[in-house]
Amino acid sequence: MPAVRLARRRVAQLSAMTLLTAAFAAQFVGVLLPSLPTLVAATAVCLGLDLYLQERQPGMVAALGRMRVDATVTQLLRDMLLMLGLLRLDGDRGLDDRLPLVAGLLVFYLLHFLCQGVAVSVRRTRRLPVVTRNIDTTALRLSAAPPQLLIRQAGRRLLRFSVPATAGLLATAVTDDVVWGVAGLGAAVLLTVLGMVYLGSWLLRRRRPVTEDQALEWLDAWLAAYQPTVGMYFSGGTSSAYQANMWLRTLSELDGKPIIVLRERFMVQKIDSTDIPIVCIPKVAHLMRLEHSSLRLLLHPANSGKTSQILRIPSIKHAFINHGESDKLSSCNPYAKAYDEVWVAGPAARERYRMADIGVEDKDVVEVGRPQLAPITPYAGPPRDRLTTVLYAPTWEGWDGQPGNTSVIEAGENVVRALLADPEVRLLYKPHPMTGSVDPRAKSADDRIRAMIFEAGRRRTGARPSAEALAELARRAKDLDRLASTTFRKSADELERNLRQGVPAPGRAATLAAATLAWERAYWAALPDWEHQVITGSRPALFTCFNQADLLISDVSSVVSDWLTSEKPYAVVNTSGLTEAAFRTDFPTVSAATILTADARGVPGLLEAVRHPEKDVFVAARAELKEQLLGPSDPPSIVRFNAAALALAGEAEARRSRWAARQSAVPMPAQRTTAATGLDAEEEAEAAETEAALAVTAELAER
Repeated sequence: MPAVRLARRRVAQLSAMTLLTAAFAAQFVGVLLPSLPTLVAATAVCLGLDLYLQERQPGMVAALGRMRVDATVTQLLRDMLLMLGLLRLDGDRGLDDRLPLVAGLLVFYLLHFLCQGVAVSVRRTRRLPVVTRNIDTTALRLSAAPPQLLIRQAGRRLLRFSVPATAGLLATAVTDDVVWGVAGLGAAVLLTVLGMVYLGSWLLRRRRPVTEDQALEWLDAWLAAYQPTVGMYFSGGTSSAYQANMWLRTLSELDGKPIIVLRERFMVQKIDSTDIPIVCIPKVAHLMRLEHSSLRLLLHPANSGKTSQILRIPSIKHAFINHGESDKLSSCNPYAKAYDEVWVAGPAARERYRMADIGVEDKDVVEVGRPQLAPITPYAGPPRDRLTTVLYAPTWEGWDGQPGNTSVIEAGENVVRALLADPEVRLLYKPHPMTGSVDPRAKSADDRIRAMIFEAGRRRTGARPSAEALAELARRAKDLDRLASTTFRKSADELERNLRQGVPAPGRAATLAAATLAWERAYWAALPDWEHQVITGSRPALFTCFNQADLLISDVSSVVSDWLTSEKPYAVVNTSGLTEAAFRTDFPTVSAATILTADARGVPGLLEAVRHPEKDVFVAARAELKEQLLGPSDPPSIVRFNAAALALAGEAEARRSRWAARQSAVPMPAQRTTAATGLDAEEEAEAAETEAALAVTAELAER
């Protein structure tokens, strides 16, 4: 289905582009002949197509813009051809009769570019050095955004405002009466002036936010008042927000005052609903202001190029908490040695770092468990009197190009085909959100798998949930959307979103958690218990799918480690090229799993073991591996995590105390004065410059 929609969109774009080109060619022909009907019809069609592309084909407009054929260029060309056509149609009457039209058109374009200059000025005032959520920003003097048509859509604004001008010029061409052209151009000029004046009102003080320096002073004051102690630092791409979102609940449960520090502006809206204050500081120079705050500890769920920038601050301790653990090489990145500590779930990860020999010392590895796994329900026995629910959750292809990272490409269709062949199976397919982002073969295989599941679902029949269940889901979804997201106007910009996302209402987090749980119950109740499902997006969450499934089929990934907390049966697909024995040796997380080959021949036997526990030979191995991967269940993981956070924050505080003591113990150097040296101010400055130059010379000589 996505391929069909893409093909239709491409056909529409190609057709519109062909017609636009033909219309310009016809307009040119109308000028050369000259031919009044051809000129009028071609100009009208050309303008209509341009408006259509702006409204309905933004992708095509962007592509044309990259080729420097934007709306301004096409409108200029269209007006120039129309004016030339008018002059040629006049014959020997000369330019005098058309001078008002030429002057009016020039004034219109001059005002358009002046309006664009005002738009640029307004945009600059509405871009502050810090972006926030869940913080009172009253002092920043934020305001609602101007209409997008005026501030950001220059091409669309020009086209819309030029409609009366073009209509007037066409009427003049048909009637040979210059009044129509003057009236149309006057209307276009009036629209542009009114738009420019209205847009310029955002430069007045009552609508203009604070300056950059004032915003940074506000940030310092807010940090001093809030006194954050522990935070999460995150930087990443558009599809990586899940790496931070999985830690929101854990961060909110820690002792102290939490904060989230981001680096990309777009990421502020990618973070899930939370009551934790969020501060985005894009520039590294501004980021350094955190050094003088009360922040003691930053947790890092991912490595990024911008991580090194925050590591420069010596007054803050840093712990790498990762966004999941697996046996893949990416779980033992050498970057980890840059942090003060590396927090892992259990002994297996500690051993993994030791074996990797990448410079992470064992004393810096802290076992804290996986606090996020609390919602996962334990194994409750085999499926009885119902279908066997299988969750196929493959990982993505990864950045490193390692063979076997994902089973989607080589084995995905075979696995799904084998599962769909069993009439007693209900399949839940939840691919990784980044599937296909690196290797197009993964995207193609994913599309084929979805098509297979859709087709199998069409052939199945059974009782469907009641209308009451569907209505309950709709009601719960509405309640959850209202709590979990903020609705913005279409023209809202960054500052307006900041304004709307101030301090959350008291108790919102608890209300949101209850609403999420109610939605999850309603979601599964509204789905037929016999119907296959393709599950994408952030809802329902992966752990909710865990609780619905009797069996997991996955790859070597953190999904396997997390699943083990339930102690349910699982299988891992081996597409690495290794033998089964070598695969189990190299990847300890699969030691309690059934290993499937790329042809998926082992699926029937796997399902048999799930339905008949006496045939399951991995029961004891799963329980043992669970503790090896995730650590002991007592004390609870969140208790161990909080203790580790308090301990590392305590080290940061101790380091600050030692530094302050050393600073106070060092005597201040005696300051030279002009009285002591007997030099006047000018001579003193010259002597200082000379000494500095000599010092540099000496250093160069030593090199």
